[in-house]
Amino acid sequence: MNFPAEYKIHLLQAIEAIDLEKVNQAIEWFREARAAGRRIFVCGNGGSASTASHFACDMVKGASFNRPRRFRIMALTDSLPTITAYSNDVAYDAVFVEQLRNFAEPGDLFMGISGSGNSPNVLRAIEYANSAGCRTIALTGRDGGKLGPMAHLNIQVSVPHMGRIEDAHMIVCHMIGYYFMDQE
Repeated sequence: MNFPAEYKIHLLQAIEAIDLEKVNQAIEWFREARAAGRRIFVCGNGGSASTASHFACDMVKGASFNRPRRFRIMALTDSLPTITAYSNDVAYDAVFVEQLRNFAEPGDLFMGISGSGNSPNVLRAIEYANSAGCRTIALTGRDGGKLGPMAHLNIQVSVPHMGRIEDAHMIVCHMIGYYFMDQE
């Protein structure tokens, strides 16, 4: 079997591991946050940072454009000046939590994305989000790491391969975003 065929087989297994009831719960929390005018924050590192940015774009444009209610979502990954300032002047594990300290309020929604579940900056952010009264969602892989148990809702892709974890996380984000684009 060639590599692309093998990758596809394992990717389909990763997709099958997605708990759709948890995704439905996340959709409901996004609907409630939008209805209440709450802010939504999303973050991650590396590929997960790209997923966070892509997801925020889908929600800001695709799930909001020409609609009576809009999502108030921001990817904490998207302000390069802010991230580099905190990284340089404070510490890299502060890049997301310090942004939350400026904006997060009780009732807001936070989603942290980490394939390992052990990214220190995402862990600090979810810890703060929980203490500030936000609802928290984690997208994790493998065993969920430290992040999974810290979230009110953990959507875990229990496979060992980071590429397939990241692929499945993007699919979860599309399930959430396209619910609002295709179903409403």
